[in-house]
Amino acid sequence: MYEIPISVAMNAKLIGCGEQTVVLSHGYGANQSIWDNILPILAQTYRVLLFDWSFSSTIQHPQLFDSFNNSSFTAFADDLISLSDEMNLKNTVFIGHSMAGMIGCIASVKRPDIFTQLILIGSSPRYLNEKNYEGGFNKDEVDNILSNIESNFETWAINFATLTVGANNPNSVEKFGKNLQRMRPEVALSVARIVFLSDQRDVLEKVELPCTIIQCSNDIVVPNSVANFMQSKIKGKTSIEIIETDGHFPQLTAHEMLIKVLQRVIISSPKEIN
Repeated sequence: MYEIPISVAMNAKLIGCGEQTVVLSHGYGANQSIWDNILPILAQTYRVLLFDWSFSSTIQHPQLFDSFNNSSFTAFADDLISLSDEMNLKNTVFIGHSMAGMIGCIASVKRPDIFTQLILIGSSPRYLNEKNYEGGFNKDEVDNILSNIESNFETWAINFATLTVGANNPNSVEKFGKNLQRMRPEVALSVARIVFLSDQRDVLEKVELPCTIIQCSNDIVVPNSVANFMQSKIKGKTSIEIIETDGHFPQLTAHEMLIKVLQRVIISSPKEIN
């Protein structure tokens, strides 16, 4: 049990207007500011829920720190469910970037009443390559990432930001890099292990909600084959939208294209209960 409201602990806030609520969920190394480029536009049409995961550098409440050692994709999904229940949100549209996409999938399986639709941006159920599955990384590459986080976190963080955002977008690299560097190194390592070593592929066939997978055409973190794999496994009606841009962060580097896709694929629900 949390000593204070989980909405306070997770820095949650509702912005905008409209009958439909959209949940924006950031991924590894980021916080809710990662959505700054698209928030003003979405807030013109929808109520938008923003929050920070317990691993974010912006989290100040010890109760989230104290529970972090037991974190997993399922634990994060439970936090998302608790947050939605506390804020009395039902039938919302979930937009999850990177690891948050799979967190949203797990939450939707556990509590299908919370969301009506999942929008998964650059998400992956498994980052390690295996026989008949291309996740994007071999075991040596993942071991090297984890070793660098442990031995030289600040240098690794800016190098990782440059690699994943794209060197052609220095302002965006700086934004994400600074957020990443503000993470506590032990937390960054713990979450990286969760992300790169977990296998959530068995979750996909349990997801029954309509899903839109948004994939950058040249994402060094998540190859296009992962989007195709997810589409083939998710039980609910699923489509793939390709944004013609490099990198893993379209909300930073191609926000206008991302907004156009979101405005087209978000399904309004007249049954939302708030």
